[in-house]
This record gives sequence, structure tokens and C-alpha cells, in this order.
Amino acid sequence: MRVLVIYAHPVETSFNAAVHARAVAALRGAGHTVDDCDLYAEGFDPVLSRSERIDYHDTAVNRRPVQAHVDRLLAAEALVLVFPVWCFGLPAMLKGWFDRVLMPGVAFDISDPANVRPALTHLRRIAAVTTYGRPRWTALLMGDPPRKVITRYLRVLTGGRAKITYTAHYHMNVSTDATRTAHLEKVARVMKGL
Repeated sequence: MRVLVIYAHPVETSFNAAVHARAVAALRGAGHTVDDCDLYAEGFDPVLSRSERIDYHDTAVNRRPVQAHVDRLLAAEALVLVFPVWCFGLPAMLKGWFDRVLMPGVAFDISDPANVRPALTHLRRIAAVTTYGRPRWTALLMGDPPRKVITRYLRVLTGGRAKITYTAHYHMNVSTDATRTAHLEKVARVMKGL
């Protein structure tokens, strides 16, 4: 399967970097073709500009500023997102990728505004691998927005067709070598089973 990995963490020595490396290695080890997109390393600009917002609904021109990212997404059969949860949300870098790439004509069809249709129906699998600083109960108390974005919003964009997996390591603030190792092993299993 062709897998697009979107990685969003600025520190190459972070635990998230280790998670990303493990995910990519497991995917490749399972025989998948991996397009590994490190948003920070590639210098992705997460800011939706004024001109992009003005052209947002014009599907003849809206994708021009991010055409390479659109092409990568449209070529994928699976999407894997590797990111930390910050302030109970997606990191700005990843949110910016969503804002700029998941646009009309790419992620959804608005030719009939009263009946918006999903356009990412080619995606068969979506997986998120993430870390939280706080315990699971705190994320639940906050409504766990990142989980909902991945498991609900992205599902809608695929027309409900993609199988979605969400793998999280909670309470990183008190994690141990054992909990981090267990998470890395779980990530490898999930990616091999993609």
C-alpha cells in the first residue's frame, strides 16, 4: 500500500522522533511504499495566507500554493499522522497542513454547497500515533479534540470508508523507559497491521 506519513515535531531528539522512526521502519518492513513527510524538516509553512483564503473555494486555483502536498495526499492509499498533542490540540504545524491541504476539490467536493461530498474516498486506512503530556482522563475531560479530528472529521472526508486507528501514549510527563518502550512496540504492531 502507498502510505503518506505526515510527521509534525520540531525536535529531532524527541520521543516523537523515535515514534516517527519506528512507524516508518515498521511500515517499510511490512512492505508498504512510504512517502515520509517531515513538515518541519521540509520547511512547510502552516500559515494560510490572505490570498489562499480568498482563493479557498476556487478549485481551479486553490491548490497551487501546496500542489506538491496535494499530489502526495492524492497518491496515497493510507495516511499516517505522527504528532504530539499540545494544549489538547493538534500542533500548529499539523493544523496548518490540514488548513492548507484539506481544501475544497481535494478533501471534499463543494460543487453543490447544499450537499458537500467527501473526496478522500481513495484512502483505505488512516492512523494517528500521538503523545499526550497529561493522563487519559484529563484528555477525556477536555473532550479530546485531536482524537475527534482524526476519528470523526477525517472519517467524514473519506465517506466513512477508511479504517481508522488512533494510538496514544498518555501522561508523558511521568513516562518511564518501560512505558515508552511499550508504546514503541505498540506503534510497530499497529503499523505492521496497517
